[in-house]
Order: sequence, then C-alpha cells, then structure tokens
Amino acid sequence: MPTASFASPLLTWFDAAERPLAWRNEHTSAWGILLSEVMSQQTPVARVEPIWQEWMQRWPDPAAFAQESPSEILRAWGTLGYPRRALRLHECAKAIVDRHAGEVPSAVDELLALPGIGEYTARAVACFAFHRNVPVVDTNVRRVLYRAVHGKFLQGTAKRSDLVEVEALLPEDGSGPRFSAALMELGALVCVARTPRCEACPIRAHCAWQQAGCPAPSDEEASAAKKRVQKFAGTDRQVRGKIMAVLRASDSPVEKSVIDEVWPDAAQRSRALFSLVEDGLADQLADGRFSLPS
Repeated sequence: MPTASFASPLLTWFDAAERPLAWRNEHTSAWGILLSEVMSQQTPVARVEPIWQEWMQRWPDPAAFAQESPSEILRAWGTLGYPRRALRLHECAKAIVDRHAGEVPSAVDELLALPGIGEYTARAVACFAFHRNVPVVDTNVRRVLYRAVHGKFLQGTAKRSDLVEVEALLPEDGSGPRFSAALMELGALVCVARTPRCEACPIRAHCAWQQAGCPAPSDEEASAAKKRVQKFAGTDRQVRGKIMAVLRASDSPVEKSVIDEVWPDAAQRSRALFSLVEDGLADQLADGRFSLPS
C-alpha cells in the first residue's frame, strides 16, 4: 500500500478526531510524555488522565520524583494496576538524574538503557516528545497494520518485523510523529478489536481486509486470540490488588489478620501476599506485620 495514499486521509481524519488528552499539550515535557506512556500501558486513558495530572503537579520532573519514597509513590499510583510500573518509574527517574543530569534522553538507545523502559515506550518518547521519525507499535497500531496491510482481522503476536513494516509507512515530510499518533488513535477509536467502525474509517478504501471482502478469522486464529485474553476475576492479580488496597489505605503497618479478611482462599491469599513481598511492593516487618516499602 503506497504510504502517500495511507497518510493523507489518515492525517486529515486525525485533525478532526484527535482526542484532547492532557499530555497532548504542546508544552508537555518529555518527562510528562514518559509518564503518560508508562501509565497508559494496559490501562484506559480515562483512568490515567486525572492521576497523570496529579503526578505532574506533584512531581514535575525526574529529580522531584526520584526523591520521593516508594510508599508514597505506590499510594499515588492508586488503582491503575500493575503497580510494579510505579516502582520501575522510580528507578527510571533515579537513572535519569544520575546518567543524564535530570533530563530525559531523546535517543531510542539511551531510553532503552533506562530501567523499566521497553521498545514501545522508548520509541514513543523519542517520537512524541522529541519528534523523532521512528516507528511506534502498540496493540492498536499492530491491529491496524494487520487489517489494512495484511488483510487479516486479528493481529498475531508481536514480531520484530512489525517495526520494520510500520517504519515503511512513515511519511518523510516531517509529519511522521503526527502520523504515528494518528495510526494509534485509529486503532483506539475506529479499528477496534471486536467491532471495528469501518464506516467511519478514513483509510477504508486502502484497507486490504476490506478489499478482501472482510474475511472472518480462521478457527485457529480465533482460538489463539481467545487464549491471549487475560481474565481478572478470581486471579492472583485480583487478590494482590485487594491486598495492596489495604496497605495503601493504612498509615501504619497492617496485621496479617486484617489482610486475611480480603480473600477467603488462604492458599491463594498467602501466595499473592508473599509475591508482593518478593516483587518489592510490600515489606514484612520483624513482628509479622506488613506495610508498603519504605
């Protein structure tokens, strides 16, 4: 598919459809972009925005964040989920202060060298904070790629070749970073997972899946996709979240008997509790009580 035919209608659509997300302000710092990208991983932006705004007021740069205690960071993280992201951000901020004089680096390689920063986040920060014309591939972008380019309704597992293919689509006229944001927005708002809004798609005329007659996924593809969907209710992750809620709500260490009240299955509760300790998200004191890490 020619890049020009893909880019022009997509960018025109994005001019009208772009969501006014808080971090899309032109004055947002690279630190603000980094925070938004980490917070938004596997978390709806509607939940992220108010917490991101609070964090930016409280910790406007890596130096301020690096000086905070892990317990306060975990309390501020609240119910965003996957709280290890918060502790990794803390490590990341310290590394930015130590290695880069408190300034978020702009090069993908330097970003990748920071704790907790993976391929997607490094490229997203380089692209959206520093306007580097690098491919940014998340689940939304991958879904558009597989439908529009490969003609498949369901995307496969992430592959290194996805980066190469998306890079080939990037315009070379300076609009690459905005094109990347538009591609991501298309996957989030129109080319959604189960019921894509094809009638509203700006690149429908160029979509390989549409041109192929919108074929349904094979039984094998559908089965693989179903296996990739993670359930939450009844999992150790849910129990960990309940325990973390108890620890965040208390200003002092918590007796184990209080934690025992959050879940009826003793074996699962114990497994979840001590996995939090192993992950550095909780401390067990000498007297047997538990608290957030100091």
